[in-house]
This record gives sequence, C-alpha cells and structure tokens, in this order.
Amino acid sequence: MGKVKVHRTPPSLDMTPMVDLAFLLVTFFMLTTTFAPEEPVVVDIPKSVSEIILPDKDRMIISVAADGRVFFDMDNKNHRRDMLQSIGQKYGITFSEDQLRSFSILSGFGLPVGNLPQFLDMTPDERKQVTQPGIPSDSVNNELADWIVFARVSNPRLRVAVKGDRGTDYKVVKQVVNTLIDRKVLRFNLITGLEQEI
Repeated sequence: MGKVKVHRTPPSLDMTPMVDLAFLLVTFFMLTTTFAPEEPVVVDIPKSVSEIILPDKDRMIISVAADGRVFFDMDNKNHRRDMLQSIGQKYGITFSEDQLRSFSILSGFGLPVGNLPQFLDMTPDERKQVTQPGIPSDSVNNELADWIVFARVSNPRLRVAVKGDRGTDYKVVKQVVNTLIDRKVLRFNLITGLEQEI
C-alpha cells in the first residue's frame, strides 16, 4: 500500500499584537521623555566618586566655563519670571511680557543684566549665534550675587549646584563659592561626573 502524503500548511503567526506592543512602547517613551535643554556653554566636568544625585526640580545651577565665564540657570518658569521682574526693578529695567516669556523658557544665560532685553528680543536661532560674555562676578560688579539672592527669594526651596569646567582657573570657582558664602548659601553641591572603576 502506498503512503498517503499529508498536506502540511506552514504555521501562521499573527504579528498584530507585537506591532501594537511596539507602538505602545514608542508612545510611552515619547510622552515620558524630557529632553535636556541646550546649554549656552559646554562644560567638561571633573570626575569624582560621589554618587549624590541632583534633584529634578527646585535647583539653581551656576556653570563656570573653561575660560572663566559664569552662567546661571534655574528651573520652574514661574519662579524665573518672578526673579527677572525683581532683578529688573533693582536695575531699573522694565521687561515686556514677551521678554518675560522668552526668559522663562531660556535654558541658561551668561549676560550682564543690561544686555538681557536686547538678547531676549532675538529669535532662538539668533541667540545661538551670540557669544555670551558671562555674568559679572568680580568684587567691583557682582551681578551674580543679585541673581542668587533674587532666585532664592522667588523659590526658597532651591538647591544650589556649581558646575565648573575641569580646565577653569581655580580663582574663578573660588570667587563663585565666596559669592555664595557671602549671600549665606552655605549648602551647595559641586557637579562632577562619576569616576569609572577599573
């Protein structure tokens, strides 16, 4: 008797649930990801073994570039608006509503207060082309001290961090630290990268 050949059909695999899962994951990551804002200066931070993590909110970061320029950044756009209005009152500068809005979403800056209105009137692309001279922080003209005071007035829960480039002259970082101490900010963090163990 001859063998009966059984017709076999290849197994079918429904990929619809896998595609749905992939799109759900992509959607989840797109909605929950927060992009790091573009910083006005690149800082090559030194390495350390400290594992203290900065908080996600209520933070003020003072960055010091390799050439000694000082930059200021603070989160929470409502507190930033209040801080800018207070600084404007002290220096006799009135900021328009558009300038306040631009400042509230600005990632960081390094300009004297007198140059801010013109800088805020620029488009974001024009701002990227500007080389910011840094916030004055010397003993004669210490605008950084005012930014620190008004930032803490607008948000008393601020955590302060100093982010200095590894190539920065020690005197500039010492000047920033002394400014913090003079303004009674005695607790602050130094931002470093985690040193890799070999």
